[in-house]
Amino acid sequence: MAFSKDGLNVIGAAKSGNAPSMYTYTSADAIAAVNTEGYFNDLSDTLAVGDIIFVHDSATPTMSIAMVLSNASGVVDISDGTTVAMTDTD
Repeated sequence: MAFSKDGLNVIGAAKSGNAPSMYTYTSADAIAAVNTEGYFNDLSDTLAVGDIIFVHDSATPTMSIAMVLSNASGVVDISDGTTVAMTDTD
């Protein structure tokens, strides 16, 4: 599938300094698709290196935390993502 702005929500946007902005992104796309270079190109004017994206795969469901690694000439690349373990031991 492709990126959809409908799945993006701002948690907190950095106003100044070097603090990262944080976003959530929900899609039926697996993290392997979402972390492909160019997936977030439509946000190249918004995302900055170091920004954090909580990626929710609504089809599985799973959650991963990824960081913007590069954003140059309109091409955005994010990290592979770290999976957040979902456990319920009660």
